[in-house]
Amino acid sequence: MSLFGDGLEAAVHKAFTRPAPKSAPAQMRYLVKQLKGTRAAAQLLRISQRTVERYVKDQIKKPRPDLAARLEREVKKRWQPQIRARARQKAATTGGIVIDARARMGYTAPIGSTDEDRVRHLTVALPPQYAARLFDAQEQGASDARLQGIAAEGLKEVYFQDGGRRAGQLEEIRFTDIEHLEFEL
Repeated sequence: MSLFGDGLEAAVHKAFTRPAPKSAPAQMRYLVKQLKGTRAAAQLLRISQRTVERYVKDQIKKPRPDLAARLEREVKKRWQPQIRARARQKAATTGGIVIDARARMGYTAPIGSTDEDRVRHLTVALPPQYAARLFDAQEQGASDARLQGIAAEGLKEVYFQDGGRRAGQLEEIRFTDIEHLEFEL
């Protein structure tokens, strides 16, 4: 996926009330139950139906690394959808989202200001409308650049302009060379 997309998913995963299945047979059983059959699970994972049946019966316990990654990704994608939706809804309507980033940030401003890019480590609570925009863009399959742009707009409003109380003439925020990025709901 992407740096921003993965970060948003990790934040939503922290809201889970129960851990997702860890072992390959348990993950396979969950996936078969969700997809209502071994054939659908086999097609999704690009393996044979017989292999799926062996995992379900605990005859195979250790998948090869590429299959293990696909299996874990598909299980996490389907794990606790109502709790995932509730966490996104809460962040988008009342709670907002906290972004913790260490990156090179600067801005475009009128002559006479110190707009030079520099590495900053910011932990900023973005308002709910930015959380809603981030989650909507992610659901629509937006690129990492688009998600980065939305986050930069939020940082511009909340951190650089302090909700309109200062630096009203800022035009654009540069948010590049990201070393660390984490979201919290």
